[in-house]
Amino acid sequence: MSRGKRLTLLLAVFAVFALVLTGCEEPAKSVFDPKGSAGEKNLDLIMLSVYIMTFVFVVVMAIYFYVLIRYRQKPGDNTIPKQVEGSMKMEMFWIIIPVILLVILAIPTLTTTFTLAEKPSEEEDALRVKVTAHQYWWEFYYPDLGIKTAQELHIPAGKRVHLELTSDDVVHSFWVPELGGKQDMTPGRTNHMWLDAKEPGVYAGRCAELCGASHALMNFEVVADEQSDFDKWVAKRQKPSSEPRTAEQEAGKKVFSQNCMSCHAIEGTELKTSGGKGPDLTGFGERQKVAGLLENNDENLDKWLKHPDEIKPGTYMPSFDFLNEKDMKNLKIYLESLE
Repeated sequence: MSRGKRLTLLLAVFAVFALVLTGCEEPAKSVFDPKGSAGEKNLDLIMLSVYIMTFVFVVVMAIYFYVLIRYRQKPGDNTIPKQVEGSMKMEMFWIIIPVILLVILAIPTLTTTFTLAEKPSEEEDALRVKVTAHQYWWEFYYPDLGIKTAQELHIPAGKRVHLELTSDDVVHSFWVPELGGKQDMTPGRTNHMWLDAKEPGVYAGRCAELCGASHALMNFEVVADEQSDFDKWVAKRQKPSSEPRTAEQEAGKKVFSQNCMSCHAIEGTELKTSGGKGPDLTGFGERQKVAGLLENNDENLDKWLKHPDEIKPGTYMPSFDFLNEKDMKNLKIYLESLE
């Protein structure tokens, strides 16, 4: 097999491999199906770069195959093609064309980047959220509403949300593929971005920066509600139902205060000023996921409490497998009662 044919075969194999890899992420998390204005702007940039790269690829491959066929070695033909090295016209051509293509890509890239990083004006009716990344969980604080939560970012559909992003430990990266692009989160620095969801739904979020053993498991969800439903959620978070209503919940609260309050806080109780190291557990019973990964049910909560490091390697969450069966049951009942 000639060198040219081997190269062609290699390119074909690479293209097929790349197509297979694009299917590794489920469609619900695709940047090619944006559900918000920021996501649409990012898709426009992606498609522009794809068009430019496709154009370059087609031109280069056309020249490649033309040269491959036109100047192939022929039986009895030992002539040497015309040499054009040192041609000023050719060198200028190969310089000017790439520069033009880079300018076409650079201008919208820069304008979009600065647009998506704009801070909200005082007149703008936008929701403001401070996002802090931890190993390996997410903290969301609504300064204008006095609400702090974790793992689920609740927003009203159709409204712009401005995010102030920082990290508590190492460099992380905030990314909700359907709603917007990635933004680094650096300790000691606050970065800004905005996003919106044009329709209600639950959108998957990810950490897009390698941040430790459980980087791939550092997930969160953006829950976009109709404005009325979002207002109801805000009202419940501002006046949470956290006090025990049964003897089992009372017993579970006691277990919590003895084992968990050094890391976790719960609004609506005397435990609201405790914690700080771990996620705020106010409204835990209404969250869709345990640790941002598992469906919120008794079985998965039991797994998380007993063997957190098996679910998220490197987590600071300690194991509570030392609790007896009764205490563990009551603790789970209390946690699931938090609204």
